[in-house]
Amino acid sequence: MNDNDEKVVLVDENGEEHGFVLIDVLEVDNEEYAVLEPLDLDEEESEAIILKIGKDENGEDVLFDIDDDEEWERVADAWQELMEEDGVEE
Repeated sequence: MNDNDEKVVLVDENGEEHGFVLIDVLEVDNEEYAVLEPLDLDEEESEAIILKIGKDENGEDVLFDIDDDEEWERVADAWQELMEEDGVEE
C-alpha cells in the first residue's frame, strides 16, 4: 500500500467504524464512484466496494450506496473493464 493512498472511514448501521483505502474514482454516465478496499483484509468483506460520490447540503463529498441495480451493473462493468485493461485479475 502506498503512503499517499487516501484513507476513508465508514460507519455501518451498527455504528461500527471500518477503514478503507480509496483505490480509484470512476466516472460513469457523468457520475463519480469511489472504489474502496478494506484496510483490514481479515474482515469478512475483503473485496473492494463501490459507492457513489455525491454532495451534502454543505457541498462536501459524501458516499452513497448504489440502490439501482442497473446503475450498479454499469459501474461494476466499467470497473471490471478497467481492471482487465490494467491486467489485474479479481
